[in-house]
Order: sequence, then structure tokens, then C-alpha cells
Amino acid sequence: MKKFSILTLSLAICFFVFSSSKPMTTKVKPKKNKSGVTLSNLDKSVSPAQDFYQYACGGWIALNPLGAEYARYGSFDVLAENNQKQLKDLVLGLSKKKSEAGSVEQKVGDLYKIGMDSATLNQQGAKPIEQELTAIAKLTRRDLTVKLAEMALDGLNPFFGLFGSADPDNSDMTIAYLWQTGLGIGDRDYYLEAGQKNIRDEYVNLMTTMFKLSGYTEFAGCKGSEKELAKRVLAMESMMANYFMDKTTMRDPYKTVNKMTVKEAQLLIPSINLSLYMKHLNLSVDVVNVGQPDYFVGLNHILATADMDVIRAYLAWNVINAAAPYLGDEFVNTDFDFYGKVLSGKQENSPRWKRVINTVDGCMGEALGQMYVKAYFPAEAKSRMEQMVKNLQWALGERIKQSAWMTDATKKAALEKLAAFTVKVGYPDKWRDYSALTIQNDSYYANICRARRFETAYQLQKIGKPVDKTEWLMTPQTVNAYYEPNTNEICFPAGILQPPFFDMNADDAFNYGAIGVVIGHEMTHGFDDQGRNYDLHGNLVDWWTKEDADAFTQRAQVLVDHFNAIEVASGVFANGTFTLGENIADNGGLNVSFTALQKAMSEGTINGVMDGFTPEQRFFLAYAGVWANNIRPEEILRRTKEDPHSLGKWRVNGTIPHIDAFYKAFNVKAGDPMYIAPEKRARIW
Repeated sequence: MKKFSILTLSLAICFFVFSSSKPMTTKVKPKKNKSGVTLSNLDKSVSPAQDFYQYACGGWIALNPLGAEYARYGSFDVLAENNQKQLKDLVLGLSKKKSEAGSVEQKVGDLYKIGMDSATLNQQGAKPIEQELTAIAKLTRRDLTVKLAEMALDGLNPFFGLFGSADPDNSDMTIAYLWQTGLGIGDRDYYLEAGQKNIRDEYVNLMTTMFKLSGYTEFAGCKGSEKELAKRVLAMESMMANYFMDKTTMRDPYKTVNKMTVKEAQLLIPSINLSLYMKHLNLSVDVVNVGQPDYFVGLNHILATADMDVIRAYLAWNVINAAAPYLGDEFVNTDFDFYGKVLSGKQENSPRWKRVINTVDGCMGEALGQMYVKAYFPAEAKSRMEQMVKNLQWALGERIKQSAWMTDATKKAALEKLAAFTVKVGYPDKWRDYSALTIQNDSYYANICRARRFETAYQLQKIGKPVDKTEWLMTPQTVNAYYEPNTNEICFPAGILQPPFFDMNADDAFNYGAIGVVIGHEMTHGFDDQGRNYDLHGNLVDWWTKEDADAFTQRAQVLVDHFNAIEVASGVFANGTFTLGENIADNGGLNVSFTALQKAMSEGTINGVMDGFTPEQRFFLAYAGVWANNIRPEEILRRTKEDPHSLGKWRVNGTIPHIDAFYKAFNVKAGDPMYIAPEKRARIW
């Protein structure tokens, strides 16, 4: 649940210093809350020592079969779907009344109504994109730079992208980044691995149909059939993929820091006039960080040698692909057939109202968030959550201090970084201004374009300015959480502060196992294989002694090797290097939150046996329940290739055997399938 990014708005910043202090120690009798454990979610026919995931989640899995619209359906999705229904109620109310022109209420309500008007969308067909496709069909090589800049302002980034993010050497300032982008399937491996030929063939079929629906090949006067053109676009994207930095290398933040002057960057890609490109983005910068220099050198070769018909077709495909979900049913269904069915195994698309709510949420997320918080988020939940964060912060501090493998110098720096965490809970204190966004009744896609331009302008204007460290990178209704290394902050939106993650009526043994581990997870990201490279200010600084850095790498390798050996499907194994950061965070989150639970138990604030389970057992059951899900075979393969998180089952069965407390809680012994010898367990945080 980590997010390295560049997004949205402001909250009171809280700094908790616990390097030498402890959480509240006043003896308080535990409240007689419920245990938090839903007995019907369990499968007691299976021993917890044999398959803990099945034991803890088997009942839930049986009771929640996978619906046709889902590639995966789990606890996260249940909560997200509930939030979606709540947002629908809010938006539907606005769409039925006349609001003041230009108000947020008018914009939210009107965008929803326009998106729901399928008859008009079907009648319009490809008309909303015809003007842009016509312009691309006339494009000359000389005008390529300006066209790419225009597309960037519209939120499209074929070939490469430019965005603002914190300077790795001075996290207080925002600088420009140039980054590899533009692969329509997604991960580069889809293009390069022999075993992915079927995916590539289906991608060609997708483009072929979309070129026909849009009419591009006809009014562009392209030679050959739509399928021949699609194959040529695939060939170009495959060449791009060959130059892409791979996802495991990208995990090393030092590999993507290559600051240079614009003139130096220009030498990498003379086929594009970077100064002209930035001028059209209304940017005046001298220095850029080129994330993947080798890619830009390779891209220059492609642009210098490729047939202009193929470049034009590739740009047209980017427009069509980005527009498809917001056009008529033919476009929507064709888009879903590939991205939904082929890649993820879904059987049918989500209902229109869900798709439109997601669109409104994507365009005006904080506006909806303000309404959501007012209607659904209780103040007492924020207060209780803040206290839990303090307790977890203390627990991580204690574990750092007691670590036998770290020298005092590195411990001191780690504790200073922990003490400097900014903690954001629930929602921002001030909300984003959407007055510059226009929503009007011309076409659904035209409004999407205006929303993209609005967002792009908002992001680009940050470049060259101080980083707003009060900005939120997720909306309040988001069912997720994040750690941001550039600002050294952890954030827990209101959307996740509900059961099964956070239950105001449950005993805290359960809450420590669920939201407590989420808190510990995000804190641990500050000290995982990526986050540990940033100091307390968010600068990319090596604050580790060589001895400690080597010890960390050796201990992290235990998790790499462990997850590499997990067979997620026949002949397909997890990627322990790609998922290392999340696996370290899960491991640390469990250890840190269990330490906080032990503290609470010693203070008498936790109930004893409830529903037949000890506090320790309720802790692990709560953690496992967070990852309960059903998932399609296609989605297992897609996530294994694209998602830096391990699959839900393995976030339980792959992680818990490394936690010493689990063995005592469920009497797991040598020879049991869930058993790992003590000397082979990962011990980091």
C-alpha cells in the first residue's frame, strides 16, 4: 500500500517524538467490546498449522464467490464497493437538483448525468475524437515536438512523460522529471517474453477493431489494412519496451536519479526539441531528472528511423485508447474485451453507474471526499486512530533500539527519521479548489479532456516551487494507505478506517492485527529496501554504515529467496525482488503491531479469551482476514507480473511463518506445513 507520487492537498502536520518516550501507560480496564472475529469467515476443517490462510479465510472465500465483474474480490473490494455506493448516493442527489452554475455541486452532478447518458454516447460514436485524429493524420515530423506537448497537456504521454516531483537532493523543492512511458499493454515483459505471444496477438486485435471503429485508417489514408497497421504499432511499442528500464532495476532509487541540464538531456534525444516542448508546457527550467537515460537514447533511434505513418498511428492509438471508456458502447466493450477479459479474466464489465462514479471520483476526488467525510466519517474514529499511530510509532522505536544487528550510529539516525514522521489521518484540513474546471454538456469525453488538462496544469505548476508537504496523495474515500519517502509521511484516509480494517466496536487485539499492521506496514516502508535510502527530511542520502547496509541486504535476501520459491500458478513463481518492499513492510508491520499489542496487554487494556480465541490468536486472524479474497487465474498472472504486492494468500501464508509469535499462538511445530525453522526466518524490523 505504498505510493511514490506527486498528488493532492493539506492537513495539520503532527510530529510524534518517541525515541525516548513511551505511549500512555495508565492502567485502564478493557472495554467489553466484541472480539472482532467473524466465526463464519473461518474454515475449522483445516488446521491453522497446515494452511493458515484457508483456516482464517476459508469461510469468507466460500461465502463470497467471485462475481462476473470482478477479477479479484476481497476484503478491500467489499469496503471499496460500500464506499462507492455511498458516493453514488451523494452524487445521485446532486444530479437530480439544479445547482448554481460553476459550483462543485453542478460539476459533480452534471458529469454524472452526462456519463450515464448511454444513448447520447452511442449516437455520438467516434465524433468526440475525430478532430484530434484528423490533426494527427496530418502531422509532419517537423511538428512532432509540439504535438507531443499538446498531448501532454491533455494528460496523454506517448513515448515519454514529464512531471514534477521532489528533488532527490533537496526534498523541499519540486523539479521536472522525464520518464519512460507509452506501452499500451503495460509491463515491458508482455512485449519481450515468448510466453506472452497470445497477449500480444489479442492486443493487435484490440487495435485493429479500434482503428476500424474510429475510422482513423480511412481518413488518414493509411496504406494496408487496420490489422497491418496495428502490427506495426505493436512492433514500435516492442522496440520501446526493449529500451525500458525493467521493474526490478527501477526499485533502486539511485538508478533513476540522473539530474542534468536541459541541454545535456537534449543530447540524449535530439529528435525532440526539449526546450520547445517545455515552452509549450509553460515551463522554464534549467535542470531535469532523466529517470532512464538509456531509454531516451533508444527512443531517439526509434523516432529518427520509424516510418511517420507508424508514428502517427501510434499517437492516434494513444488518443483512441485513452478515450475508449468514455465513448459509445462499441468502444467500451472492445476496450473491456482486452483489458478486462484477456488480461484479468473478468466475465462482464461493471455496471455503468460504478464506472461513472469512478470517473467522477477520478476527476473531482477531493470534492467528493469533502462530502464523504461530512456524511460518513465519525470524529471519534480519527481520534482513536491517532492514538494507535502513536502506540505503533513507539513500538517501532523500541524494536529499532533493541535490534541486535544495527550499530548505534544507524540506530540513532533511524530513530530520528521515525520521530520526524508526518502523520495524516482521515482527511485534509483544507480542500482543493475546482473553480478552474469546467463541466458542460457537449460530450462525456470532452469533459474528461478538460478534467485532464485541469489536473495536468495543477501538477505542472508545482515545478520550480517548494514542495507542499501538507498535500494529500490520496482522497479521503480511498481504501488504502501510503508512505511517501520524499516528505517522510504516512497517511491513512478515512476510507480504510472501517471494518475489517478498523472496528470501533471491536477489542483492540483485533484492531492491532488489522489496522495496526497497516500502520506498522506504512511505517516500515520508511525503512524498506527503497525507503531506507531517504533521510528524515526526504532526501536521497545514504545514512547507513556499510556494516549495517550489508546486514540489511543479507536479511532482506531471506525474503527474496522465500518468495521466489512460492509457486503462484503452475510453473509461475512469485517475484521476490519486485515484491521485496511490500514483503518487508508486511513483515515489519506484523512485528511492530504485535509489539504494541503486547504493551497494551501488559497495561490491561486488552480483553482475554473472546469467542474461544486468545488476544494473540485474534491478532493473527484479523491480519489474515484483511487479505481474504477470490481471484481468477488470469488475474493471478497479471498481478504477479505488474503488482509489487504479493498475492493476498501469500501475504498471509508467505509472511506469517516468519513471525515468531505466530508459532506460540497456534501451537505450530516442526514438521507442520506452516513451520519455518527459526534460523531461516526473516528478521529485519
